[in-house]
Amino acid sequence: MANASAEKIAVVKEVSEKLAKSSAAIITEYRGMTVGSLATLRRALRPHGAEYKVYKNTLARFAARESGYAELEPFLKGPAAITFVNGDASAVAKVLKTHAKEDPLLVLMGGVVAGKTIGAKELKALADLPPREVMLAQLAGMLQAPLTKTANMFAALPRKTAYALKALVEQREAA
Repeated sequence: MANASAEKIAVVKEVSEKLAKSSAAIITEYRGMTVGSLATLRRALRPHGAEYKVYKNTLARFAARESGYAELEPFLKGPAAITFVNGDASAVAKVLKTHAKEDPLLVLMGGVVAGKTIGAKELKALADLPPREVMLAQLAGMLQAPLTKTANMFAALPRKTAYALKALVEQREAA
């Protein structure tokens, strides 16, 4: 980018910074989508801490390379947009997948999640995961179950011992 204009340099810097700050970046193709459909998608993504942006692919590829995400380059072909995620990547992937069902012109390409490059197949699997809060609740439940069993077992020991002693005392009194 030796003879690049200041505007292009600023765009590359913006994309690089957003990639560095984001917990995930998901790339989609939006060929033929209406402005209204794109606006609806952006509104659906906003509550999940995601921003859907369209950049020139050449500049986005430069930024991806600069940020250490050269693996994103194959996804940045044709009319591609980047969804920068600052939050739950699974929830954002779910919103994108749902919108793609409603508007088949939106195509999930791939992206980077937690520093790992993923393709469309993995992206769809990520979208099928339950939300983070649900997974944490499930994990807490799994951890709590053995503890509850152990506590009940320890509580049962003195109870059973008391019943045994009581039965023994009653047996001796009867004899």
